[in-house]
Amino acid sequence: MTGLIGKKKGMTSFFDEDGNDVPCTVIEVRPNVVAQVKTEDGKDGYDAVQLGAGEKKKWRATSAHRGQFESVGANVKDTLSEFRDYGEDVEAGDTLYVEDVFEAGQTVDVAGVTKGKGFQGVVKRHGFSGVGMQTHGQSDQERHPGSIGGASDPARVFPGMEMGGRTGGERATMKNLRVMKVIPDNHALLVSGSVPGPKDGYVEVYRHDN
Repeated sequence: MTGLIGKKKGMTSFFDEDGNDVPCTVIEVRPNVVAQVKTEDGKDGYDAVQLGAGEKKKWRATSAHRGQFESVGANVKDTLSEFRDYGEDVEAGDTLYVEDVFEAGQTVDVAGVTKGKGFQGVVKRHGFSGVGMQTHGQSDQERHPGSIGGASDPARVFPGMEMGGRTGGERATMKNLRVMKVIPDNHALLVSGSVPGPKDGYVEVYRHDN
């Protein structure tokens, strides 16, 4: 899918042509560099485009990372992402701008890594209401899950039981968001709704080509 790498900058609202106030996420899409083009006929065996975005000091990059960008005559980029079956005709070393790929009214998917929240209990992780003073195996701590097992039969806890654990920090995709506005002067993209990740976190914006 055709797309670019951007950075989530925060949320705002936007009035559409019907006067509706639409909550939007601002995504900063700085120029992306084509780091590599893979083809089905080549050694990789599939069609894809690798894009690089963000600025990174040369001495902070690995030698392999530096060499990849030097081979296409570009500065070292902070992150790399691969886009399968890219819809644009590009070559290694090309620079892609937000206005080259997106326009208002298009439908996009936005993928990123959600905010990491560490170890959380069942109330926050799974939306439990807590047992309070009820007779569900827990008498004095409202946010505990209560009883988790059966009686002597089956005498075990089944896999998949909703319990406390590490929350967030996982890849997620928000689908079918609408591009509300493209602002080339600020390298910005306004999309309806929310997208995964923290402020200044990298996201991949995929355009629907159908």
